Amino acid sequence: MSNSAERDTEMANGEAEEDSADEQELLLGGLEKLVILPGQTSHAASFQIEQEDHTLGNSLRYFINKNPDVEFCGYTIPHPSETKMHIRIQTWEDTPTTAFDALRKGLEDMIEACDVVTEKFTDARDGFEASKQ
Repeated sequence: MSNSAERDTEMANGEAEEDSADEQELLLGGLEKLVILPGQTSHAASFQIEQEDHTLGNSLRYFINKNPDVEFCGYTIPHPSETKMHIRIQTWEDTPTTAFDALRKGLEDMIEACDVVTEKFTDARDGFEASKQ
């Protein structure tokens, strides 16, 4: 994520060290996992996510659209032979939530949902195995 204004804000908030570690984790074979596409504003931005497809795109779109501060969120796969997904996020101008905040919250919400599914699956599996004995 190479947005200097965002980095300046993060440094002011004391988050620079944490995010630089996150940024290193977002590299795939030397390529950035997440790229901010040109033409972004604080309330509207398009992101390109490498090595992803409809599986992440549709789920992430769903979680981002659940945020009441989001005006629009949609995704595309620009070409079927490329493993790139583009996601566009627009937030309402009268809210403090930026497109970057909406993306982060959508990802965090999706991780929480996956954790709940994993926990319920594990409990059901363990209950099933215990009932066999």
